[in-house]
Amino acid sequence: MTASDRTEGEAPIGVAIIGGGPAGLSAGLQLVRANRRIAILDSNRPRHSATLESHGFLTRDGAPPLELRRLGREEFERYPTARFAQVMTREVQPLTPEEARATGFPDGIGFRVRGTGVRGASDVEFLSRRVLIAAGLTEELPALPLIRAYYGTALHSCVECDGFEKTDKPLALIGETSDVFARALLISRFSSDLIVFTNGADTVRPDQEAQLSAVGIRVERRAIDDIVGEKAEMTGVRLTDGTVIPRVGGFVRPRWHAPVEFLGEQAIERDDWGLIRVDERGETSIRGVYAAGDIVPPGPQQLIIAAGNGAQVAAKLNMDLIRGALGVGKIDD
Repeated sequence: MTASDRTEGEAPIGVAIIGGGPAGLSAGLQLVRANRRIAILDSNRPRHSATLESHGFLTRDGAPPLELRRLGREEFERYPTARFAQVMTREVQPLTPEEARATGFPDGIGFRVRGTGVRGASDVEFLSRRVLIAAGLTEELPALPLIRAYYGTALHSCVECDGFEKTDKPLALIGETSDVFARALLISRFSSDLIVFTNGADTVRPDQEAQLSAVGIRVERRAIDDIVGEKAEMTGVRLTDGTVIPRVGGFVRPRWHAPVEFLGEQAIERDDWGLIRVDERGETSIRGVYAAGDIVPPGPQQLIIAAGNGAQVAAKLNMDLIRGALGVGKIDD
């Protein structure tokens, strides 16, 4: 019997981890190895599901992201205190100090975590001392009809992840946010034939445009109608005036959204981009709730960085649990 086959009505757990991507799985692995009862709640709807290969992950360069998740889950579930639930997290409700202590949580901190089963899985409910949000982000791409048809193959969002494969190709950078200038500089390491499309947004200053022009990067400010291609191959970017500018691929800057609706009316501190703020230990503004991975500043990065962040936060979280049980406070000296 695997960890996922266990019946409900289990004993309270140490940490409920929301999200089974690199950050959540890495944290879960570290925590079960610390003899913690850990549950990972994951809906199996990763943001990078359209991506065919992941890059830069040591020993797994070029592996499909879904394969990395599968291997990580198998490693996590080998441990007897691991529990993996294929659910959509619906509610994270803090317990009162009295309820938490009655449950066996000595520092009076605890949460009731509920999830709705997906793809035939059962609903779950856990009582947990701590919660780690590693749910990643949802992304909003520019509103172009066919952009999703090429996203993950010709168009990507992570320069560090997919830039090498675009070396010396005619590329587009499509973005309506204020950081497209910096992203254009990154992409210039891979191709000297780059056009920045702002889609009518005023996000590249004249002085920045002059700097880009000095290194051969053109800024196209006219509005975009759509991405064009032949069969599965992208061939260009069509503007609203009918002009088609030949491009074979490139990068797009999505807008990110942190999916924490399960917190209900609990206020959680965010930065200007909507990402979840955490302190040096990875704890959010809600005591007992931690966060790791893409959902925290600076946002989406390479998978190996997300996994490393998950492991770092797990170490701090484990110490928080130890100190809470011994009554010696939360500060890690």
